[in-house]
Amino acid sequence: MSTLSGLFYARFRSMPARRAGLLTLTAWAAAAFAVFPIQAHAIVVRGRLTNARGKPVARGQVKLMHGKTVATYAFSDAHGRYEIRFAQAGRFTLIGLGRGYTPAVVDEFYGGATEIIEKNVVLSLTEVRQEVSVTATGLPTPLPQLTAPVSLVKTEDLDLRTGVSDELRMQPGAFIVQTGQGVGVTSLFMRGGPSDGNKVVLDGVPLNDVGGGFDFGTVGSTGIDGIETYRGPDSVLYGTDAESSVVSFTTPRGRGTFPLFSYSGDAGNFHQVRNEVAVGGAISKLDYYGAFSRYNTSNALANDATHLITSVGNVGYRVLPRLTLRGIVRDSVVAQGLPGAYDFLGLTVLGRQQDHDLYAQGNLDYSTKGDWHHFVRYGVARKGETARYFGNVGTPVVFYPGTSYSYTSYFGNPVTIRGANGYSASGQASIFNSDDYLTSNRDELYYQTDKRFNRHITALGAFRYIDERGGSVVPSYGTDRKIERTNFEYTMQLQGDWSNRLFYSVGGAIEKNHLYGVAAEPRIGLAWFPGIRRFAGTKLRANFSKGVSEPALADEFTSLYRQLTPAQIAQFRVTPLTSKRSRTYDIGIDQSLFGNKLVAKLGYFHNMFDHQLDYIDVGTLAKITGQSISSTGIFGAEANTLAYRAQGIEAEVEWKPTEHLFVHGGYTYLDGRVVQSFSTDAAYGGLSTTNPNLPNVPIGSSYPLIGARPFRRPPHSGYAAINYTRRKWGVSAQAAMASRSDDSTFLSYSDINGDNTLLLPNRNLDFGYVKVDAGGTYSLKRRAQLFLQLTNLTNNQHIGPIGYPGLPFSIRAGMKFQLGGK
Repeated sequence: MSTLSGLFYARFRSMPARRAGLLTLTAWAAAAFAVFPIQAHAIVVRGRLTNARGKPVARGQVKLMHGKTVATYAFSDAHGRYEIRFAQAGRFTLIGLGRGYTPAVVDEFYGGATEIIEKNVVLSLTEVRQEVSVTATGLPTPLPQLTAPVSLVKTEDLDLRTGVSDELRMQPGAFIVQTGQGVGVTSLFMRGGPSDGNKVVLDGVPLNDVGGGFDFGTVGSTGIDGIETYRGPDSVLYGTDAESSVVSFTTPRGRGTFPLFSYSGDAGNFHQVRNEVAVGGAISKLDYYGAFSRYNTSNALANDATHLITSVGNVGYRVLPRLTLRGIVRDSVVAQGLPGAYDFLGLTVLGRQQDHDLYAQGNLDYSTKGDWHHFVRYGVARKGETARYFGNVGTPVVFYPGTSYSYTSYFGNPVTIRGANGYSASGQASIFNSDDYLTSNRDELYYQTDKRFNRHITALGAFRYIDERGGSVVPSYGTDRKIERTNFEYTMQLQGDWSNRLFYSVGGAIEKNHLYGVAAEPRIGLAWFPGIRRFAGTKLRANFSKGVSEPALADEFTSLYRQLTPAQIAQFRVTPLTSKRSRTYDIGIDQSLFGNKLVAKLGYFHNMFDHQLDYIDVGTLAKITGQSISSTGIFGAEANTLAYRAQGIEAEVEWKPTEHLFVHGGYTYLDGRVVQSFSTDAAYGGLSTTNPNLPNVPIGSSYPLIGARPFRRPPHSGYAAINYTRRKWGVSAQAAMASRSDDSTFLSYSDINGDNTLLLPNRNLDFGYVKVDAGGTYSLKRRAQLFLQLTNLTNNQHIGPIGYPGLPFSIRAGMKFQLGGK
């Protein structure tokens, strides 16, 4: 025994028993604290304060907000690190402040009394926008760090809208085509890509029909927290169908310890009536949001009454400090008339279509120590479409009377069809009606793991399993077809930066598709900030990527390969349907000017879309092959024989000269050229259709001609918008513009004599247009607001493609109330 321990032992033995026991208890307690330290009852929030390029912001301030009160705050050190402690559990938000930066607000979160929470705060480099994107990389990333072109639509941009289509018009590279009024079928053509080449997701769950098609007219503005549009293929993260773009919708989450209830009601001409209710809030670890709306309108055409019903729910629960469970559901019911192409028929058809779309998901979000994140999602889509016709209208014509082949067809009124190219045609068009019932269902299991190794590199890996099912029933032809596809996908991606100046994103995916087998989809993107004083605020970016899209169920049912004989298959080299493919290069430059009050962007893109689907109408098919397939009940067929190039330039500007005024606009030039088509390629007979009244003018009846533009892709399109807001009121105006575009009347062999006199030359057939909308709000009190929305101020009837008159000038006015909340 040492001398010191011996003295302590002797002293201890000489103490009274009571004092010795107390000292013993104290010694054991000290040992327990040393081995099993007890944490103080305080929430610890820590992280880094950086700018949008990832550079640390020293001596910045981070405030911890508890409701409207500043609970406490901290300052960042030279490396941007901060740490805040607070003795009370609850729901908090963070506000980051830095000299020369726009304040940043971190979304509300729950913190327990003994939790350690990591929250990075990103300050914006510009006064124009302060945004983070998930779509481009699968991880929350500030826009300046992205290598790919991404645009965002904010929640407030949708406040006065009934749907999302008009705000999608206000995106660079995007062209919206709506065949009908109100919530008529609405398609998106991004950078000249096909309308079924856009991957559409809601909180990550795919919304597309099996095969990529999606009708944006079925999406109401209710329950949409924002929209991200990624321009270019991104099959690496989103799988098949992300051939030309990704459109991502997000659902709002409840915030605030007091429930916030809101009601909005409005009415307008064309019997427009809309009502919306929503409630959201948070209780301790639980957050909740729910909304319901119904929109009714008669539209301007007879037999075209429409309603759109939307129901949304979003509930999240923080089970453990690093584990969150969430469930999201969205249900849409659309019922609309089927008046047909009024300008071709001179009358409206008696029909009704109903779409019922249900999307739901349950997900688990878990993080371990060391910045390792795991995410599991099970998502479903249940989509059903029913089209029914109630009797015949028009002029009846009996063919082959008195024979066993006798049948009656109906034709529209005598009309004169005029194209924007100066050509016209007169006659009566055939009315084709056929009831049908379509289903398109999908179940998806998705797992993602990502780890941040350091500030400069993050790795992401993912696995996706998809089970797709669908069917088509056409009673008039006695057909009842069903298909099921099972697909697998594996993904790997690396992203990060070097010295906060060079940002990169490199990834690849391997997909095993039930229909077309194995496909590889690479993607690489780079963004560089030169950092030279003369070029402060300059960003250069470049991307390369490939995409794939599977054919739709209906395409597989009517595949040309299934309709031809073996000899014809060999003669025309027709193969079974396979994947549609795309390849994209793009480069661009972003520049901040005038103290970051103005951001200008300019980009060039070059796309190649091959193995696309040609739709060959039955008349042209019979002319080429010498075989009619009308006896099978099919009025056309598809084959992977279309290929075209689409290159162009995108320009966009965002300017915020004052706190109250924001101006933005964009322009897209598109050079599209068809390089291969089944019905006009010499390998397939080299034939095109003609109108007997225009014998020397070749026409693509349902397909573009080689050397021409793809249909419904105008070479010039653009948009402009201005917003001015004050404390109690605000006004806005938007204009979407497009030049003439190539198209077809699609009336091959459809005149009253079974001929092509109603076809018109494709070049510049669709009219150009300018669509102008305006709106305003006025706050009566803190909880009540009046609003007014004016749509199509110029009363332009040529916003839709030829044959489909646009909705005339319309007006809606209403009031919004809010109760509760903070």
